[in-house]
Amino acid sequence: MNKIARFVAYIIFSLVALPSVAQTWPERPVRLILPLGPGSGADIGARLFADRLAARWGQPVVVENRPGGDGVIAINAVLSARDDHTLLWGPTSALVGHPYTLEKMTYDPKDLVPVARVTSTVVTLAVPASSKVGSLKELFDQARQQPGKMNWTTIVSVTDIILEAFLKKSGLDMVRVPYKNPTAAVTDLIEGRLQLYSSAYAIVRPHVQGGKVKLLAVQNRARVPGLDVPTVAELGFPALTFDGLVGIMAARPANLANAARDRIAADIKAVASEPAVAERLAATAQINSPGNAAEFAASMEEQVKGMEAVAKAVGMKPKF
Repeated sequence: MNKIARFVAYIIFSLVALPSVAQTWPERPVRLILPLGPGSGADIGARLFADRLAARWGQPVVVENRPGGDGVIAINAVLSARDDHTLLWGPTSALVGHPYTLEKMTYDPKDLVPVARVTSTVVTLAVPASSKVGSLKELFDQARQQPGKMNWTTIVSVTDIILEAFLKKSGLDMVRVPYKNPTAAVTDLIEGRLQLYSSAYAIVRPHVQGGKVKLLAVQNRARVPGLDVPTVAELGFPALTFDGLVGIMAARPANLANAARDRIAADIKAVASEPAVAERLAATAQINSPGNAAEFAASMEEQVKGMEAVAKAVGMKPKF
């Protein structure tokens, strides 16, 4: 059994391996640790839910941003807390990509337990508004005609791997430019130093609306309501499909009881059903998709298998 398969097995095992004795939870303030900075789609969503969850739970729910290290800083903050009132809130993309991208694993994936699925981030492929290409096919045709002359970037490790694998398999020579700050990447995109940018739609949305950036495709598997942009699959590039799964996880050493996980998932679903919340999520380019621990684990398993298939197609093996 390879590392990825074991990771999936740990996720599924976690659904039955924790205490199931009912307990009063929460008994004190709850901390939601985010691997992204303030203003990101996941951050806005976390704060939106936090206010309403606090009202339901009768305890403060505090959102803490711990960006950096491709999510490792936030993950280790949750694990080191060893506290069932400290939870990880954010995208699962880093977890899925770490076995391929990190030189050293500073945490054990089996110590993170699925609690609840919350949303899916809308992920898009964007080009400068000044670009003459009007479709993904035109962009890749241009790249084929100008090997090594066009630049691209993404924000998270999984989309890095997905796009790099696609380019390699397609025989396209485009240069990846790494960025620590998504704002700097947007600036370079607008000014034409980047020719392709894969990111959460929330990052480029103001510039799309301002006429400085144009969208070629949505990487999510389904079209996004209210956004008249085709999916990569519709355009003939299914290998570029990626759903930005966002959810809540707990540290296994903290032993968050099954009853508490069930309550969190149920309350997330209840809050997500509020019209004002659904409207705000849509405005921040997030798809409302709440689910319980089992549904979240299944979604993560699908992501892990998809990444395994992408990596295998280009001869990439997990390092851990």
